[in-house]
Order: sequence, then C-alpha cells, then structure tokens
Amino acid sequence: MPPAKKRPRAYDHLRTRTAVLAQYGHVRDAVSALTPDQLARPTRLDGWTVHDLVAHIALGLGAVSRDLALPEPPGPKPGTTLLEWAPAVAAAVRDTTAPPPSAGHPDLTALYEEVEAAFLADVPASGTGDRLLTTRVGSMRLADVLVTRTVELTVHTDDLNEALGLEIPYDRQALAACTRLLADTLADRAPGGSVEVRVPPFAVVQCIGGPKHTRGTPPNVVETGPLTWARLATGRTEWARALADAEVSASGERADLAGLLPLLA
Repeated sequence: MPPAKKRPRAYDHLRTRTAVLAQYGHVRDAVSALTPDQLARPTRLDGWTVHDLVAHIALGLGAVSRDLALPEPPGPKPGTTLLEWAPAVAAAVRDTTAPPPSAGHPDLTALYEEVEAAFLADVPASGTGDRLLTTRVGSMRLADVLVTRTVELTVHTDDLNEALGLEIPYDRQALAACTRLLADTLADRAPGGSVEVRVPPFAVVQCIGGPKHTRGTPPNVVETGPLTWARLATGRTEWARALADAEVSASGERADLAGLLPLLA
C-alpha cells in the first residue's frame, strides 16, 4: 500500500504577503545602490547579467498584478496546487529565443517602484487569498502564488549575493516559507517515512519509502541549512558537492537525496 498523503501545510496569506514585500524591499534597496559595472557582471544563471537577474526579480513579482488583471479562471478548485508548482515549473520549456529580462527595462529604480506600487494596490492587506489566478503553470490560488514568490525572491537574493559578494538580508518569514515549500515538495515527490530531512529551524519532513521510523533517533537523517537546501532544491549546488563541503550531513544507508534533486531547476 502506498504511503498516505499528508494534509498540505497551511500558510497565513497576510503573513506571506508581508514577507514578500519585505524581501522585495531588501532587494530594491540593494538594487538602488548598484553601479553600471556591477549590473554588467555575470551571474550563475546561464547567460544572464546582474541587470537581467534584477529585472527578472521585479518582473516575477509584477506577474502577480498582471495575472490579477486577467479574468478569474473557472473554479472553485485550482488547476495547480502549491505542491504541484515546483514540478510544473521544472517541466516548463524555457524559450531560448526570448530577449533577456533586462530588455526594455533600463531604469531599474522606476521598474521596482512601479511593480511595488501595483502590488500594494492589487493585493489587499486583508482577505484569505482564495481568488484564483491564471498563471503560466495553470490556475492557482493567490495565497499559493505568494508562497511561490517567497521561493523566487529568496533564491534570487542568494543569486545576487553570490554574483556580487553582497549581504542582502533574508526576511525570516520569506526564508521560512521558501524552506517549507521546497521540503514539502520533496516529501510529496518521494512519499514515505524512512528518511527524515531536517532544515532547522524551519522544516522537518519524512520521505522515501521503506521502514517507517516511529520513535527515538531516526536511522536515516539528512540535515542542512535553509540556504543550502534552497540551492540543492533549485540546482544551484549538487548533492555530492554539498556533502564534500560539509554543508549537508547525511547518516544512514537511505539518506541519499541525489536522485531526487533538484526539485526546481
């Protein structure tokens, strides 16, 4: 009998909205101080400069307002759930003929202000977030879309820090939501109870079929930090490298996640 599906984690819509705005604000403040030389530097994203990445971050949040402007798709249930988001994005085909994100957006300060103003106007600081949006991976609840924005903002903040040697801060709630969604996605992809994956202080999940642990110290444990987990889950670093660099500890014969990562490439 296959392992029973667990009830999806609940996220507070308004706390997520606050977290998204906070992390976006951290990036906005850093972007306002970047020099032309910094904007021209390469990033670890193939073919993208810092300017491309910075524009992409703003456009990613701007997509919320864009999608809210479209007619609401027929409901009442979304076509894509939160746990289906990462696989859906990973399966999407990237258009290599598309212009870089920075094309048409030379004034980054104006872009960031425009996107933030639209978000504040379009996503009210009240409500449940149950409104359905048509997104590129199917219809989703607004509340779920905002959780996905914490992943985008957190991961791309890390991309910026890596490219420029900066220390743009991470909003704790945004980092927590990002960590939990990616951990829950792993557990959904490989259901079971033989391996415990710990990403303190935000998430603990059990995954991979086999003997289920019920008490005491689990025989198979993986533990890492939130940023390393985000890098592993999105293909920024490889499992073997993280182990070699002591960024991940893995004990037990089943504690090998190499075949399950990345979750979102």
